[in-house]
Amino acid sequence: MLTQKVLPQALRAAALCAALLGAPLLATAATAASATAPTSSASSASSPAAAIVVRDDAGQMLHLAQPARRIVSLAPHITETLYAAGVGDRLVGTVDYSDFPAAARQLPHVGGYSRIDAEAVAALKPDLVIAWQSGNAPAQIERLRALGIPVFLSQPNHIDDVASALQRFGVLGGDAAAGEAAAARFRERLANLSARYRQRPRVRTFYQIWKQPLMTVGGQQIISDVIRLCGGENVFASLTAMAPTVTVEGVLAANPEAIVASGMDAARPEWLDDWRRWPALTAVARDNLFYVPPELIQRHTPRLLEGAERLCQALETARARR
Repeated sequence: MLTQKVLPQALRAAALCAALLGAPLLATAATAASATAPTSSASSASSPAAAIVVRDDAGQMLHLAQPARRIVSLAPHITETLYAAGVGDRLVGTVDYSDFPAAARQLPHVGGYSRIDAEAVAALKPDLVIAWQSGNAPAQIERLRALGIPVFLSQPNHIDDVASALQRFGVLGGDAAAGEAAAARFRERLANLSARYRQRPRVRTFYQIWKQPLMTVGGQQIISDVIRLCGGENVFASLTAMAPTVTVEGVLAANPEAIVASGMDAARPEWLDDWRRWPALTAVARDNLFYVPPELIQRHTPRLLEGAERLCQALETARARR
């Protein structure tokens, strides 16, 4: 995730790895739940006073007497998605690194997503907390529930889960129409990208998270979904870990046709060009070393498709260089 402050590299690496590793610790329940549409009556979409019932990504039914008017978000991607769903004005608090859109930077913070100050959350008098199922500590979530605060668990593991989140966040915030419209726009753009790139000739791709240790993404990580969307093949898709450590020798043996990296900053990571020490590597020989801004691909938000577009264009460049 991007940060607003300059952090030591080790801390920034830890933040990124937590974001990537945290994705599907409870993937089975989350995948099944996210495939289920929000449960609410037609009247709840138009009447702010109507009771609503929505299934979260843990498969739990959340009952609210009326749509939430004071929401606290416990992850940067949740904050961004609430704004995208048209209900950002319901936010009264968030966590560190919630820096998009600009309005999010003005919200009070209740800690970082890995360490929530429950008392600070309670002081904001929320009628709903939206938590990150695999990123927030279970004990902290239970502490909030013990304080009588309703908690909705969000867990976007795959690209289309972002659309599901937009839809349900709109319902939770009392503007189902806005959430539905945002979800429809996302799915339309996703379908267009899929139609354009998914059936293109395969490009064997190595996505590098970090240099030391050398880390990539496994086959169940959302970035691997993006690679497939673009007609690419993650050379480490067989690995089950979200952010597995690999070796230089393993990358050389896989001989990817393209290497893609994002790092942690707005600038292209210097270590991407370290691969030029192995000129026989196909990605190096063809100059297929590509950068995608981290805020566009490492957050599970609607901007993920902007990152996907850039990655798809990079792989199209790799095809042209054959």
